[in-house]
Amino acid sequence: MSAASAGGVGGDSQLARDQRFMRIALDEARAAERLDEVPIGAVVVIGDRVIAAAHNLTRTHTDPTNHAELLALSRAARTLGVARLVDAEVFTTVEPCFMCAGALLHARVKRVVWAVRDPKFGGCASLGHVLSDERANHQSEIHEGVCADEARELLQSFFRKKRGSPEGS
Repeated sequence: MSAASAGGVGGDSQLARDQRFMRIALDEARAAERLDEVPIGAVVVIGDRVIAAAHNLTRTHTDPTNHAELLALSRAARTLGVARLVDAEVFTTVEPCFMCAGALLHARVKRVVWAVRDPKFGGCASLGHVLSDERANHQSEIHEGVCADEARELLQSFFRKKRGSPEGS
């Protein structure tokens, strides 16, 4: 975490603030799970205001681009009437993929916070460093690990059920 984000916001510590918004993203992830979608949720925040929230809808809409982050970005841009979200922070339950990371850069998002890495698709730390690549004309501050245990359990439980494995195996 950079020095700029280490201070408190509105009396909350940065970690408490991050956890508050990540819990909203986790609620979105649970909404996705209820629809039999991969349980990923995202929230766009400016200051202390949630501008938009979304969850995966790839199966529901039969659209591989309906990732939580992309849907939340689109809703936030429409709500604010702008294409650039320069003061925005995005909280997502899973490390963004390359597609979502590219959209986050195009939107000029200031900060991206995620719960768990995605070793098979993650484009921000696991398989690439899209958000922090100095060759790009914008970089986003990144922070990972917020509410990681809860997000990991949600994902693991979902995939255990999909694979027909008994709980705990």
